[in-house]
Amino acid sequence: MSAHAIESGPSIVTAPAPALELRGVEKRYGQVSALSGVNFTARAGEVTALVGDNGAGKSTLIKAIAGVHRIDAGEILLDGVAVQLSAPRDASAVGIETVYQDLALCDNLDVAANLYLGRELHRRRSMFLDGEAMEARSAEVISELGARLPGFDVLVSALSGGQRQAVAVSRAALWGSRVVLLDEPTAALGVTQTAMVYDLIRSLRDKGLAIVVVSHNLADVFAVADRIVVLRLGRNAGEFIPRESSPEAVVAAITGADTLGEGR
Repeated sequence: MSAHAIESGPSIVTAPAPALELRGVEKRYGQVSALSGVNFTARAGEVTALVGDNGAGKSTLIKAIAGVHRIDAGEILLDGVAVQLSAPRDASAVGIETVYQDLALCDNLDVAANLYLGRELHRRRSMFLDGEAMEARSAEVISELGARLPGFDVLVSALSGGQRQAVAVSRAALWGSRVVLLDEPTAALGVTQTAMVYDLIRSLRDKGLAIVVVSHNLADVFAVADRIVVLRLGRNAGEFIPRESSPEAVVAAITGADTLGEGR
């Protein structure tokens, strides 16, 4: 039989690896186990919500991804490649940026200065800052996200809560090439400001980043998330697709009511 007569088999399409994946992650503080074999994925172009009651392990998991806490066992992978995250600079170096609830902004600096804080641009062969370049790039990023700010030379102290969140998210978008972690992004915000943050999160998703949102507010979660991952007592307790699930089902997983029901 000639080579031309040989029929090739069906082609196998391999799904791309998740932008972020945690496999069997464990974290202990002395005798206390904060995370016990947790599996977690966040895919590019998706918003993954991480929910759970107080003490469920959400903060520990986020800090492990952000490089604040080194895991005791398991793996953290980016695009299928295992990485070691021993410090926040390690996470930043591989394209993971975190927006904490306190935002970590400097009130005495303007918008552009906050976006480039610690990573300032300098004029060629000079110790002087290149303010024009930083402002231009800041304007570009903020425009891409659709954030509404009064200007780039305005001190952060003069901004509203929603506008401050916009600055923090824009900073993450500027430096986070793969994954952005958002810790309670709408806490203490009003309805209008919350809607602004929703739009920012969707803009980050549409840029192809993997977005992880930690929230206690299920209205927020169902408004912006593509997937919901529940932690309970440091373990995986369920995964939900918002359009196919209900807040009641997620609450049952958070509280363990679904497990209690199965045992009856």
